[in-house]
Amino acid sequence: MTCSAHRTRMLRTAGVGVAALLALSACSSSDDSDAGSSSPKASASSDELSGEVTVFAAASLKESFTTLGGQFEKAHPGTKVTFSFGGSDALAASITGGAPADVFASASPKTMKIVTDAGDNAAEPATFVRNQLEIATLPGNPDKVSSLKDLTDSDLKVVLCDEAVPCGAAAQKALDASDLKLTPVSYEEDVKAALNKVVLKEADAAVVYKTDVKAAGDKVEGVEFPESADAVNDYPIALLKESKNTEAAKAFIALVQSAEGQKVLTAAGFLQP
Repeated sequence: MTCSAHRTRMLRTAGVGVAALLALSACSSSDDSDAGSSSPKASASSDELSGEVTVFAAASLKESFTTLGGQFEKAHPGTKVTFSFGGSDALAASITGGAPADVFASASPKTMKIVTDAGDNAAEPATFVRNQLEIATLPGNPDKVSSLKDLTDSDLKVVLCDEAVPCGAAAQKALDASDLKLTPVSYEEDVKAALNKVVLKEADAAVVYKTDVKAAGDKVEGVEFPESADAVNDYPIALLKESKNTEAAKAFIALVQSAEGQKVLTAAGFLQP
């Protein structure tokens, strides 16, 4: 006999007495239990992302990835995205040395290859943006720098990224394409360090990425040069196979590659792949 029929019979024969109230209570409990078993709540909770995602990313991605990290945490309460920004070569060395990380976003395929070639360390990388060089000068460009050749002036204090770093390798490629020789006052470990020399007025100019010039705002002035078209860097991203939070790491990579993620990156000055 169904609960509904039993309930009706009890009410007819006993009125609203103790037995009827007990029957009603039992049916209600049974109905609630059935509803709970068909509720999607349990399966939905198993699909929810949680925990920490550690992302090693090229220094030039700092501003845009920080924004995307905030968006990711807001979309997935209970997650936390922790970033380690720096020169891609140093990050790659850390990963191959056993540093715990879930995602690697490099400023060049060459530095990504360091990781993928070192055993079974990463899934297949995918290019998600590209970046182009620009000259950063002091605000107002007091030295009237208008070309890459102008940087060879011995009176100028010019800073480059170390050639092991993607921005340094790209700068050297542009110089070689123009048959120019440049002796900088220093080689810096990453693009932010190179740009900072100009911001602090410790250098007159630096060859950095367009994205870094844009991020610096009025602290520097950017000068484009045609040779930069010969040294555009592809940025690959990959899931690291030692990831401790694979699903959340995959979701972060998906955000970076999504239309929403690309909007943030192109707004920062990156080029689409």
